[in-house]
Amino acid sequence: MDDQQLICAGRTVIVTGAGRGIGRAHALAFAAAGARVVVNDVGTALDGAETTETPAQQVVDEIVAAGGEAVANYDDIADWEGARRLIRQAVDTFGGLDVLVNNAGFVRDRMLVNLGEDEWDAVVRVHLKGHFATMRHAAEYWRGESKAGRPVDARVINTSSGAGLQGSVGQGNYGAAKAGIAGLTLTASAEFGRYGVTVNAIAPAARTRMTETVFAETMAAPDSGFDAMAPENISPLVVWLGSTESAGVTGRMFEVEGGKVALAQGWRHGAPVDRGARWNPAELGPVVAELIEKSVAPEPVYGA
Repeated sequence: MDDQQLICAGRTVIVTGAGRGIGRAHALAFAAAGARVVVNDVGTALDGAETTETPAQQVVDEIVAAGGEAVANYDDIADWEGARRLIRQAVDTFGGLDVLVNNAGFVRDRMLVNLGEDEWDAVVRVHLKGHFATMRHAAEYWRGESKAGRPVDARVINTSSGAGLQGSVGQGNYGAAKAGIAGLTLTASAEFGRYGVTVNAIAPAARTRMTETVFAETMAAPDSGFDAMAPENISPLVVWLGSTESAGVTGRMFEVEGGKVALAQGWRHGAPVDRGARWNPAELGPVVAELIEKSVAPEPVYGA
């Protein structure tokens, strides 16, 4: 392997939810690019239920067998102390932390009219709080390094979804959490830059335990040729975003699918109609109609 392929040589990377699917592909790709990897996965079932499986160690074994360096972590990233321990393990084991890839999550899909409070809380907890908790403790470490005069060139790569950017029928809890991650990414990008940290997010489309059941026909692997839905297709961009080469990129949302990479355009200010005084409600019908006529139509909601 040439030096150009080892674009993360010497960097320490945490990947959450790295025991299977996209997270596993990230962990293997970072290791192949020369990184030392902390493979985090609690080994839960698709709906978040506990199991006795240890997929994190299996991924570590794959990395070590290929000549790389990796350790397993089984902490719950949405638990405050668990997230702290995850960051500390990376620092204590490998001497620092350069990249945090927030990937962990699960689904409990249901139409909003049938969605239970526990199903809402569980999904928002693991996705949104899980992103916040790990970022919070990682940022505390990086701020300390920066204040101590040690150079920081760190990266956070979050995982949003088209369900968060455009909405998705039957996934109100998941979509809300993923939309929250998009907003959290923007805020963190603005706040962490002073410490030498960039923060970006991806909205991937690939075959995982979450998608192969809901979108079975779309996600099916082809009999031959390029497998556009393979989770390994997502990882090259994530590895590049985790490298030192991406230093000038922050606060961005990338859509990734197969061989396609796109830069998503988020909410933007529209041209206002200004009355110069308070509106009378009865006047606003034609104003709203004019605003809608002049605007770009929103992307359709998935499944609508």
